[in-house]
Amino acid sequence: MAKEKVEKFEMRIPPGVTGQIIANVMENYNLEVKQTDAGPVFQGEIKDLEDARDYIVKALNERIQELEKR
Repeated sequence: MAKEKVEKFEMRIPPGVTGQIIANVMENYNLEVKQTDAGPVFQGEIKDLEDARDYIVKALNERIQELEKR
């Protein structure tokens, strides 16, 4: 049986994303980080990138709320 080729997509890592968030995304969503001329990007399947985007937004919003309480 031939292996099905999976198309990989890229999603730019937005400014403000911490190293901890990047590490969690790589570990939990099966993505790689690749350096491009436009800056660092996550690379992987579209579903994993969409799930990672949702996680990043949630994590950044939690951090903002945490900082606003100070």
